[in-house]
Amino acid sequence: MPESIEKRSYIPEPALRRLPWYLAYVKLLKKKGESQVSSTQIAKKINVLASQIAKDLSYVDIHGKTRVGYDIDHLIEVLESFLGFRSMHRAVLFGVGSLGAALLSDSGLEQFGLKIIAGFDVEASIVNTKISGIPVYHSDDFVELNKSLKANIGILTVPPDFAQQVADRIIEGGVRGIWNFTPFRILVPDNIVLQNTSLYAHLAVMFNRLKDK
Repeated sequence: MPESIEKRSYIPEPALRRLPWYLAYVKLLKKKGESQVSSTQIAKKINVLASQIAKDLSYVDIHGKTRVGYDIDHLIEVLESFLGFRSMHRAVLFGVGSLGAALLSDSGLEQFGLKIIAGFDVEASIVNTKISGIPVYHSDDFVELNKSLKANIGILTVPPDFAQQVADRIIEGGVRGIWNFTPFRILVPDNIVLQNTSLYAHLAVMFNRLKDK
């Protein structure tokens, strides 16, 4: 990865959210044997202005050539590196219910740099079992176990009533980032990265918009 990219510490969040869209599309083009792509081509497929795409890519020092566009191999390499998809991050999951079990079984996450190495729960019928080869331990044992697991990301799929309590525990165990799937807005220290992904909130937005259609 170019040194200039490593030095860039800020990119607007809307742009950061769009970069994976570009990456997914150009990877499809690569599978079809294409070697070059223009911002206009990308714009037509993902409904983002070509000028916006060029601006977003400039944040990671990718610039197209006039009448040629972008080299797809270089574009994929830089985007994957910038987005962290080429480094494997070790994660643990708390709350092995239906959603949690589905995430444990989703090996596709490893393509994007996330490897779930263990699950944690308090349900006796689940503890000390394996789901898709991934062991499930009792939540009370996390702080001690993470000394050897060395996970730096915690995934929360617990009931909302326990979200803050579990978040506090996994922070105590040494995680630096939390991916929160619960609708509860947990509080974390400033040095912890928190990403909220509330399925219920997204459903509410979709249902509300359907009323106007």
